[in-house]
Amino acid sequence: MNILGNLIWLIFGGLAAALGYIVGGCILCLTIIGIPFGLQCFKLARLELWPFGSRVVPVNSATGCLSIFFNILWLLCGGLYTALVHLLCAFLLFITIIGIPFARQHLKLMELSLMPFGKQVL
Repeated sequence: MNILGNLIWLIFGGLAAALGYIVGGCILCLTIIGIPFGLQCFKLARLELWPFGSRVVPVNSATGCLSIFFNILWLLCGGLYTALVHLLCAFLLFITIIGIPFARQHLKLMELSLMPFGKQVL
């Protein structure tokens, strides 16, 4: 079922969203300051490609308070907007019975797009 869900997800917008995250990640990686943020875009693109069967788990990183600072900066520079878009999509998909599994994936993406530093996709 995960493979079928991922294929349907890719056809109906997952591939386009993942490409957007990849392009954004490449642009961010052009600057030294943007590299950590570009890497987070690649993490989001990976989850956007294969959300069914993937999990987002917190990770203990050696960055300490730097990840908190980066999460706040991420939140202010587009993370909040991205999370709200995923929340809106989840709400619209929850209206239909068929859309409930896809809405749950949007909620998973919302969690990661809100504060991606200190989280890992398994």
